[in-house]
Amino acid sequence: MQPQDLSGQITPTDLADHFLVCAQLGRYLTVHDGSRFVITDDFREHDMGNAAAATIATIYSKDPLVAQAALLPLGRTGGIDTKRRHMYERLFALIEQQALDPDVTKAATHILGSDFRESEIMAIEAELGDKLSPARLRYRAFLGVVRQLLENKVSATLFLDEFQEFTRAVAGKLDFGIYSFCLDRIFGNPRIPMKLKKLLAVEVIKFPPLIRRELLTNLFVYPGQSPELISFVRGLIMAELEPSVVVEIELLETFKQNRLSMNDIVEGLRKTVM
Repeated sequence: MQPQDLSGQITPTDLADHFLVCAQLGRYLTVHDGSRFVITDDFREHDMGNAAAATIATIYSKDPLVAQAALLPLGRTGGIDTKRRHMYERLFALIEQQALDPDVTKAATHILGSDFRESEIMAIEAELGDKLSPARLRYRAFLGVVRQLLENKVSATLFLDEFQEFTRAVAGKLDFGIYSFCLDRIFGNPRIPMKLKKLLAVEVIKFPPLIRRELLTNLFVYPGQSPELISFVRGLIMAELEPSVVVEIELLETFKQNRLSMNDIVEGLRKTVM
């Protein structure tokens, strides 16, 4: 399976290749057109394509919750498709060996060991729901604070404190795609004061490298983004981050604008370490 050049449009049938490209670039998985990150609901409530795509998502997703969600439809199909049970047994053995997150490995082991029983899959799904539900409740509460900010009912200082607490509360418990969506809308909302957006950008600079890179490049490519905010964040990046990290951010930004292929990215990253 060879990843294709993403400089053109991707069709849903190429989703497995697209996920592989995301993994090779060290990115969170996005939907086929790159418009947003994959979230757990994509696998829990919708058909994301085929077994190959779900397998790649389970093994390579940087978001453990998404990886676990992708495992569940695979397990259910393995239980139903008795004619190809041997194929799903091999897939789950591969997942056991290769999955990035230990919870995903553990879940795959349980499903394989139970011979793809629905009761075991439902128990793992319930465990995933137990992780997601409190974080999503906290997310909705934070959106309420955002509305209060827009209505001038909370101060910028209180909002920043709430954002910091919200981030701590949901870290590792909420899909990265949902968290990213929230930040994108805050940075792109013209009603939110510029001073506050700049303070939030200062917070994002402190995030782990992979998360920071995705969030900042989203900010740069967001349609109609304020030039003042972009200029401020670029200056912040230049002042606070290592030159090689700055290059990585610039390359990913250009990639998201469909102006670079994966090979261009790899070559650019290679030059930064020479």
